[in-house]
Amino acid sequence: MANRSQAQDTVRRIVDIGVLDSLHSNILKEERLLQIFMPQNYKPGSTDKYDVLYVLDGGNWNTGLIKNVQHFLEGESYMPPTIIVSILGIDRNKDLTPTHLDSWKTSGGGANFLGFIKNELIPYINEKYPSNGDNTLWGHSLGGLFVINSMLNEPKTFKTYIAVDPSLWWDDSYIQKIAPDKLPALAGLNITLFISGREGNETMKIATMDTILKKMAPAGLSWKSVRYPDETHSSVRLKSIYDGLKFAYGWANGSIEFHPMNGMILKDKPIKIWYFGDTTKVHYTIDGSEPTMLSASIQPEINLTDAAKVTMKQFTSRSRYDKIKTGDFISEKTLKPVSKQKDVQSGGFHYAYYEGKWGDSTNFKDLKPQKEGITGADFDADKLPQQNNFALVIDGLLETKEDGYYIFVLDADKGSKLYLNNRLLIRWNGSYSNRTYSYILPLEKGFYSLRLEYLHKNEDFKLKLAYVTPGIMNTKNPIPIPVNLQYSHN
Repeated sequence: MANRSQAQDTVRRIVDIGVLDSLHSNILKEERLLQIFMPQNYKPGSTDKYDVLYVLDGGNWNTGLIKNVQHFLEGESYMPPTIIVSILGIDRNKDLTPTHLDSWKTSGGGANFLGFIKNELIPYINEKYPSNGDNTLWGHSLGGLFVINSMLNEPKTFKTYIAVDPSLWWDDSYIQKIAPDKLPALAGLNITLFISGREGNETMKIATMDTILKKMAPAGLSWKSVRYPDETHSSVRLKSIYDGLKFAYGWANGSIEFHPMNGMILKDKPIKIWYFGDTTKVHYTIDGSEPTMLSASIQPEINLTDAAKVTMKQFTSRSRYDKIKTGDFISEKTLKPVSKQKDVQSGGFHYAYYEGKWGDSTNFKDLKPQKEGITGADFDADKLPQQNNFALVIDGLLETKEDGYYIFVLDADKGSKLYLNNRLLIRWNGSYSNRTYSYILPLEKGFYSLRLEYLHKNEDFKLKLAYVTPGIMNTKNPIPIPVNLQYSHN
C-alpha cells in the first residue's frame, strides 16, 4: 500500500574508535587486554544502552571482520547498535579448552576463563560502558568449543552463543558427552545457539552435536546448525558472522505494516485487514490483549465482523526488540452526507499555504495565508515556495459515487491531521519506517466535507492523499482522489 524509498549515501565514512583497555583478573592471576569498539553513533554522556558482543581470540583477525559485518547488519536493520568487546588472547589452548589433554600441555583452563568472563569481565563492562545486559558470545574453532561449553555450564551468561566451526572433536567429543545432562537446565531461558561448519567435512564432529540437539533441545533454546559449501576452516567465519548475528536477533527487516490501521465498522458488514509486513513469528489478537506465541499466526488477510482492537506482535530472539502495533476498529453508524452548497464547483479542493513552524494545535482560521489556490490536476505540493517549515490546509467537499467502505490513505509529516465531516480520521505521527497511515469507514453516495492540515517540517516526508473506494477494494491499491470529485467554493 505504501511505496517507500530510503536515501543511500554514495560515500560513507565509518570511523571506528577502538579503546584499548585492560582488566586484572584475580581468577586468572594475570592482566587481560581488551579492545572496546563503541557503536558508530555513540555520543559520550548519552543515556543510551547497548547490547554487547564478546569476541574470543580478539584482535583484527576476528574482530576486524566482525566489526565490518556488524556495521553492515546494523545499516540493513538486522541488528541494533552494539558494543564489541575484543578479548585479546594469551594462551588460547589453556583458556578455551574444557579439559586437559597430555598432548596439549597447557590445556584445560576453560572453567577459569569462563569464570573470568562471567564474574569479572562482564561486570566490568557493565559498570564502565553503557551495556544493557544483553550479551552475545562469539568464538571460532577452539573458541567455538568454548562457546558451546559456556552455554552448557553457564547458560544465563549470554543471550546468544555463536560457535563457528567449533572443535567438538576435543577430548573424544567431551561436549557431546556432557550435553544430555546439561541441556534440560536451558529450558525457558530463551537463548539462541548458532553453529556453523563446512559441508562435507566432519572432522569437527558437529553432526553428533546436531543429533543431540534435535532430540534433546528444550523449549526456550532456539538453535540452528548450518554447513557452508566450498569454505575453509578460516573462510567459514565470514558467512557465519553474518548468519549468526542475524539469527541472534531473529529480526524481520522492516516494520509491522497492516492496512487499514484504524476505522469504523458496521455490524454484520465485515471488513478485511491486509497484512503487508514480514510474517515471521508474527501473532495477533482482536480483543485488545497482547499476543503471545500461542496466539493466532498472522495471515495476509484478517476478517473483522464487529468492533475490535487488533494487536499484532512480531517476536524476536530478544524480547526487548519485539515489535508491536495496534489498530482500533469501532462500531458506529455510517457518516451522513452533507448538503452540496450552491457556490461550489468541481476541479479541486481549496488550499491555503502558510510559511513558518507550526504545531498541531494551531488555529489556521485566524491566520492569513501567503498563498491560496486549487488542488487541480497541475497542483504539486513540491512546487510550493518552501520545501519545509510550512503548513498546507486543504479543504472542500468530496463527492462519493458509491455506498460502501472507503479507506483513506495518508503520507504526511508530524502532527498532520485529516478530517471528514469534522471527524478526525488520521493524526500522522509516523517515521521513516512508518510513513503510511490509513482509516476505513462506511460512506453513502453524496458529499462530505474534507479538511487536511499538512504540517511540513522534514523534506523527506512528502504529502500523499489517496483512497480506496468500494469498487476497487479488492485491488488493495489506493488511488488519488479524482479532481472532478473535489469541490471548492467559487
